[in-house]
Amino acid sequence: MKNLVYINGNGHLSKAAFEVVTYAKKLGGSVTVLASGKMDSSLLSSLGAYGATEVVINRGIRGNDDQQIAAWIATKATGVDNIIFSHDFQGKAIAPRLSVRLKAGLIAGAVSLPEADGSVKVNVFSGKAFGFVKAHSAQRIISLLPNSIAPEESGTSCPVAEITEEMGATTVRVLSVKKPEGAIPLPEAELVVSAGRGLKGPEHWGMIESLANSLGAATACSRPVADIGWRPHHEHVGQTGVAIRPNLYIAVGISGAIQHLAGVNGSKVIVVVNTDAEAPFFKAADYGVVGDAFEVIPKLTEAIHKFKAAQ
Repeated sequence: MKNLVYINGNGHLSKAAFEVVTYAKKLGGSVTVLASGKMDSSLLSSLGAYGATEVVINRGIRGNDDQQIAAWIATKATGVDNIIFSHDFQGKAIAPRLSVRLKAGLIAGAVSLPEADGSVKVNVFSGKAFGFVKAHSAQRIISLLPNSIAPEESGTSCPVAEITEEMGATTVRVLSVKKPEGAIPLPEAELVVSAGRGLKGPEHWGMIESLANSLGAATACSRPVADIGWRPHHEHVGQTGVAIRPNLYIAVGISGAIQHLAGVNGSKVIVVVNTDAEAPFFKAADYGVVGDAFEVIPKLTEAIHKFKAAQ
């Protein structure tokens, strides 16, 4: 069996890159990783530890040119059984294009390895249920939901080939790319502290940041908070914002509208702090605290600092 994996090669290797390589390795057979853009070859070589047989990086294509990337991957797909992407913004843009080019079935948002019959488990209805999808084409394209499979080291470094191949003109021009600020990008964060209008104003966000810093977590917010300008839009999590699947999601002063839940219900553990005992979020929470955030959060932060100091 031959597996092809595409990763974003701009700057650094994300956790999602290790996840998709591990996933491809578990499918069995060889794993060739394709990358484009700017990245040090020594970093790419480290993917061998997670199962990559070889890595090919194309320096002739910008890492954000989805049209050209799809065209290039198509030229490398001869004889390949599975093509794997991360189900992130770029994966969602490239995988459908490639599916049309290759006439290959696309299984989007996979959360597990294929079953014995070849069907793959996926999230449906904004994460409120699971479905099983099977591709009947000769080739299969799978996009893996982040944080669905733990990266596993199973080898050593692998060879990296640097090439320069241009794919001709593109109908889409990328004028600029604005990267989110902050030390931990939300899609990669394993711990997230989020807050909503219950904080009553942007001047109170310091206690959210303090709690996040004590945990080494990223900060996020609900859509209304971003819409009224309390927090930047790249922190907005939910159905119309960033979809996340952290190991721990702490929601402070967020009622838990269905649109918000759709973007965070893949979290492994959800903790909710709210004064309203009837808030919908409590139905989805693993742990809930009915209380005033202005009292609960500082005490929680202090307790975390004490716990760490005692280690």
